[in-house]
Amino acid sequence: MSQLPPCPACHSPYTYEDQAFLICPECAHQWSPDTTASDESDQTTQVRDANGNPLADGDYVTVIKDLKIKGASSVLKVGTKVKILRLVDGDHDIDCRIEGIGPMMLKSEFVKKV
Repeated sequence: MSQLPPCPACHSPYTYEDQAFLICPECAHQWSPDTTASDESDQTTQVRDANGNPLADGDYVTVIKDLKIKGASSVLKVGTKVKILRLVDGDHDIDCRIEGIGPMMLKSEFVKKV
């Protein structure tokens, strides 16, 4: 049995082959075994906002939807301006600090670049 590489997105060892692609059952990421590691890492580190604009550390974004804050009774209102401290890997890929609320992680699909 051949040894398949771990998933480049979540590093799960449980990958499997499906025709010409490798697939991760844990995060549903699929990739071609022909791609190099540098191609895959460039693709996973690119974070885009709701309009498809690339985001970077230090950019300002605004919230495009009222977001309930888990574990609190407050709501993050539409139009709230947020400065991105850093971009991280994972489901919530924006690490930021919001005045009056504190440190928070946001999903890039709920923000647009200013």
